Amino acid sequence: MNITFKLFATLTDLLPANRKYNAVELDITPETTINDLVERFQVPQKLVHLVLINGVYVAPDERASRTMVAGDVLAIWPPVAGG
Repeated sequence: MNITFKLFATLTDLLPANRKYNAVELDITPETTINDLVERFQVPQKLVHLVLINGVYVAPDERASRTMVAGDVLAIWPPVAGG
């Protein structure tokens, strides 16, 4: 099944070079979890701060078991600072 995987800010560099902006289309199995994709793209856990599926927040304790359905958009932001 296909999903869209987006990384923001400094995490964008972890996506393949052939990406479109900050997103890639992925073909994943139904049992793929958020943490599986974090590991696949070698995103350091300490930089996985804000996680959304289709704009809905996913709490840290749900990320190891939360799977997706076809058409989902998974977006991950690192911690940000600023004023």
